[in-house]
Amino acid sequence: MSAAKSEVRDGMQIDWDVGIEMDDELVLRADVFRPVSKGQYPVILSYGPYAKGLAFQEGYPSAWERMAEKHPDVTAGSSNLYQSWEVVDPEKWVPDGYVCVRVDSRGCGNSPGYVDHFSPRETLDFALCIEWAGAQSWSNGKVGLNGISYYGINQWHVATLQPKHLAACCIWEGSADWYRDMTHHGGILSTFWENWYDMQVKTVQYGLGERGPRSRVTGEVVCGSKTLSDAELHKSRGDLGAEIRAHPLDDEYHRARSPIWSKIKVPLLSAANWGGQGLHPRGNFEGFTQAASKDKWLEAHGIEHWTEFYTDYGVQLQKSFFDHFLKGEDNGWDRQPKVKLQVRHVDRFVERDEEDWPIPRTRWTRFYLHSDGMQLSEVVPEKVSSISLDALGDGVTFLSGPLEAETELTGPSALKVSISSSTVDADLFAILRIFAPDGEEVVFQGAIDPHTPIAQGWLRASHRKLDKQLSKPWRPYHAHDKKEPLIPGTPVVLDVEIWPTCIVIPVGYKIGLSIRGNDYVYSKDTGERLSNFKNELTGCGPFLHNDPIDRPNEIFGGKTTLHLDSDQETYLLLPIIPPASV
Repeated sequence: MSAAKSEVRDGMQIDWDVGIEMDDELVLRADVFRPVSKGQYPVILSYGPYAKGLAFQEGYPSAWERMAEKHPDVTAGSSNLYQSWEVVDPEKWVPDGYVCVRVDSRGCGNSPGYVDHFSPRETLDFALCIEWAGAQSWSNGKVGLNGISYYGINQWHVATLQPKHLAACCIWEGSADWYRDMTHHGGILSTFWENWYDMQVKTVQYGLGERGPRSRVTGEVVCGSKTLSDAELHKSRGDLGAEIRAHPLDDEYHRARSPIWSKIKVPLLSAANWGGQGLHPRGNFEGFTQAASKDKWLEAHGIEHWTEFYTDYGVQLQKSFFDHFLKGEDNGWDRQPKVKLQVRHVDRFVERDEEDWPIPRTRWTRFYLHSDGMQLSEVVPEKVSSISLDALGDGVTFLSGPLEAETELTGPSALKVSISSSTVDADLFAILRIFAPDGEEVVFQGAIDPHTPIAQGWLRASHRKLDKQLSKPWRPYHAHDKKEPLIPGTPVVLDVEIWPTCIVIPVGYKIGLSIRGNDYVYSKDTGERLSNFKNELTGCGPFLHNDPIDRPNEIFGGKTTLHLDSDQETYLLLPIIPPASV
């Protein structure tokens, strides 16, 4: 199909609202940014729900303002007219010989249809868009996928289908497993997706028409030429919160929205965020270790979820990867180490390359939980003890002694602990923390929240069953295929997965482990908010576990007892990294 409108602007040939017909005859809409000179170029494609015509600055003003203020390289060298949320800036790619294609996903922006996120229908649409882009006259037949979050998550899914024109994927902070990474952490429902749906999808649904936003470039409406009623809009989308709540186990609903690792063979660059606890890091680490691709690299960084994607550091990394796999350039990419880490210190990041993940020289170290003095210690407790907690309360914190040497923790962690409950179930929240010598907690700018602890883990006791084939001592993997209720008062052993992290801890600081019955809350009232989230940012960003339907008081509001028993070997397993020369 021909473009609705084509023009030359800012050194680019831009085709607005190009139609891409799906196998069911529905037409999706895409904007195509390409070099003015005729030729065949590699394609950078994104497919997602945030409305391709909505400016980053207008849709997400607080995020944009912070990024632009603190990272001037993001806005330098561009008019920033074509910046959209979580996708590449074409003004920084087209001059280097790339075509940038942005597709509005089914039911969103200018693409009609029924909204059903991450569904097989959406994944097939994505694959058909890749095949369309690879066959255009301006394409060299090689399509690369790039983008943050949603635009990374669905890359794992579409790579499973192996479209023939798909040549490389850059998954930037993209979760993978719809159950474990996104909707249920350790079996506990995350309320993020229902709130996200209200704030970031319904606001740009196709059919808002004249009631929706307009493009600041073209002046056209960005959510379809039709203006539908609220009732019509409602009929054209699923009830995401209800759908998730209706599937508390990892069933076919979740598996249909998750990758099949053995089928992912495309070259990939997986970029994680240390501070993305609750959504963004786990899938990137799992994808790197589990995907069948022989050409795969891992990168991990910090600060806000969107920032490093747009900085010179991020753009240069992406271009080096795509130049090699989409243009065939011998630029040394294939010879560089497989893992690039921005190692986090309390006041800076230091870049370092590694050969694999988890880091092969990791010293997996057990820290035992002592009730005497609430200590974390490498010494095994000599006596049996127990601690009783309010099951929905703020729990207890165990602390190490002051560290005698600078200590790096980089990798996943795990908590093995014996508990009993006064009811038939219990939720555990395991929080890794760092404390300065004066007792003040050290927190970090996370992917979303400006006051995040170093790592988090979650587990519902009735979901304690492990997948023995996939579990590792440092990364327990839970089956989540059935509930095993507790017998009140009878202890069971839980293996809690704590998501990967990185921190170099100075001498004299302490490591902390909090075991809670609810989400971590930063100790100070900050009043921090972002324009695209409903809740105040109190340490976990929008990734909360506070659904009263999922956590009824009669089941989760009793007493939880920790049994600190040397026979059970209850401990925290931490990834201590010795210097590379040791």
